[in-house]
Amino acid sequence: MNAQPRLPHPIDLEKLEKLAEVAVKVGLNLAEGQDLVMTAPIEAQPLTRLISRYAYQAGAGVVTTLFNDPQATLERFEHGHDASFDKAANWLYEGTGNAFANGAARLAIAGDDPMLLAAQDADKVARANRAMSTAYKPALEKIAGFDINWNIVSYPTLAWARTVFPGDPDGMAVAKLAKAIFAASRVDQPDPIAAWREHNENLHARSAWLNAKRFSALRYTGPGTDLTIGLADEHEWSGGASMAKNGIICNPNIPTEEVFTTPHRLRVEGHVSSTKPLSHQGTLIDDIRVEFSEGRIVRASAAKGEAVLNKVLDTDEGARRLGEVALVPHSSPISASGILFYNTLFDENASCHIALGQCYSKCFLNGDKLSPDEIAARGGNASLIHIDWMIGSDRIDIDGIDAAGNATPVMRGGEWAE
Repeated sequence: MNAQPRLPHPIDLEKLEKLAEVAVKVGLNLAEGQDLVMTAPIEAQPLTRLISRYAYQAGAGVVTTLFNDPQATLERFEHGHDASFDKAANWLYEGTGNAFANGAARLAIAGDDPMLLAAQDADKVARANRAMSTAYKPALEKIAGFDINWNIVSYPTLAWARTVFPGDPDGMAVAKLAKAIFAASRVDQPDPIAAWREHNENLHARSAWLNAKRFSALRYTGPGTDLTIGLADEHEWSGGASMAKNGIICNPNIPTEEVFTTPHRLRVEGHVSSTKPLSHQGTLIDDIRVEFSEGRIVRASAAKGEAVLNKVLDTDEGARRLGEVALVPHSSPISASGILFYNTLFDENASCHIALGQCYSKCFLNGDKLSPDEIAARGGNASLIHIDWMIGSDRIDIDGIDAAGNATPVMRGGEWAE
């Protein structure tokens, strides 16, 4: 009896190995003897094992992988008692926070089903997210404060692929998503590490131009948008590889196409509309429209997912204010792919975006030496959340406004003006 021919694996395993190498050597730049805490969907084991191999080859101390199981998450929402949704695994987040405080690096593998919780009760989702955010705060502060080297990469899970390519057979959908992830992560190139070196140089040059201008605000105009975002006092633009407070230069996001800084939490005025859907904790929030006054969102609506959006905004006072503003040209490779990933790591790198919530201390001059009170005094925002959503397109113009009120073109039609 003749054996059936083996179908090709939907994921290019050679490129998957390159992604693991890039995650360790470029994303984390893992130091010899350094521990690593990794989180991943349970389906991403092929990538976690490769990352573990490269981490140990780089001299890692101990690599600890924590898996999340989407089916177990659904069991909670479908069968958990009501009180369950106000609880989180505090012991787990205390442990990861302690690991980071003791020098461990952080690596997250993204790939969750974007629609996992779409059919679940919005109040339960919001309560569970608030409990998790509160418990995770000590660990998040180490990441947001850039105390440690950290990195996010992605794995093409089946559920995610089905969302992105709903009309394709499963194998084809996974193959397409894998190819798109590899291209965006630059592991489809002959020498991915060299490609990242060149890309980082370009992002650093763009950041340097913005830092030299010392704009006090950015003005956005376009369909559904007339928004002025004041920038924090002594803000600093960043992009690409940066040095964490532990002295290690790392690339937190793979992929990344953005340069970003900290807005002033009290100096945002006007209205803005989203240009891409936001997938948040399994719920799709689309056609977001908000109005800011004195830095705070005073009106908000969404064509889809409005209940979840309002729950997010009610997380705490800082959730209605901005913690990040980022510039991405409309012609970025991820935008040019024409793919909506339903994943913020990718979709934010296809478009200029803003983030609700917590700011990054690294985006201040001498930010590594500033206390939380000093960051707040400069206009930095504090919150349990940090959620990016996309506001850029090929119809958006952006001007930089200096302290005297003079305008300099920064972007025209979604592209760099110079």
